[in-house]
Amino acid sequence: MTQLIFLHGWTMRGSIFDPVLAELGGIAPDLPGHGDNKTPASLQACSDLLQDLLWHNGPAIVVGWSMGAAIAWHYIAQHGTRGIKGLVTLDMSPKPINSEDWQFGLNGQTPDRQAATRHEIHTDWPQAAQKIATTMFARKTGAPGYSRDQALQQILTNEPTIMAHYWDEMMALDLRATIPQIDIPWLIGHGGASRVYPSTAATWMAANAPQARRHCFPDSGHSPHLEEPLDLVTVIRDFCAGV
Repeated sequence: MTQLIFLHGWTMRGSIFDPVLAELGGIAPDLPGHGDNKTPASLQACSDLLQDLLWHNGPAIVVGWSMGAAIAWHYIAQHGTRGIKGLVTLDMSPKPINSEDWQFGLNGQTPDRQAATRHEIHTDWPQAAQKIATTMFARKTGAPGYSRDQALQQILTNEPTIMAHYWDEMMALDLRATIPQIDIPWLIGHGGASRVYPSTAATWMAANAPQARRHCFPDSGHSPHLEEPLDLVTVIRDFCAGV
């Protein structure tokens, strides 16, 4: 099977994909500023890491969850789909901030709520971490193999200033123009019970990319690889077979 490269989400690390890697194999690095990767952190640094991984391992199928999806799009905006044979994204929007012409960003977000969230992330990381851990999952207790408490412990291992920097970068993203340029097979996964992004974001992307299709994980929130890992394995395996 083609090499798989997994890109984790904000505040997480590569080992978050271990249950999926055990079934499919692949590479799941810690992204800059996360886990054991002490490289100066930025979305550009993440995109550069993906470029290096593709140079050494491509053509590959890239699987990006949340911020990991944004990194894949960021790379494509700069380099096109060179080195990427297929793309799988999980529960992300190309523009997290809602606006007059875009309502497919963060669920329930308003300018006041966004400002309050940013303030909390910058000034009270432990409290922000509690909310992040809760919104990762459809259920308040978390996933069967990875609880909310485990997620919280992982989130709190991060350096708050680095996470705040990433948050600001993500909230400034508008990669909508990149979506039609994704000219490779693309599976757009999303959680049917996501607390983070609406399903309409996935629907919009599927309608605007030439080889994209949408897949809903009905029992998942923001983290299908943790909440429905075996289903995700099946979906990725089938996707790879058709690429």
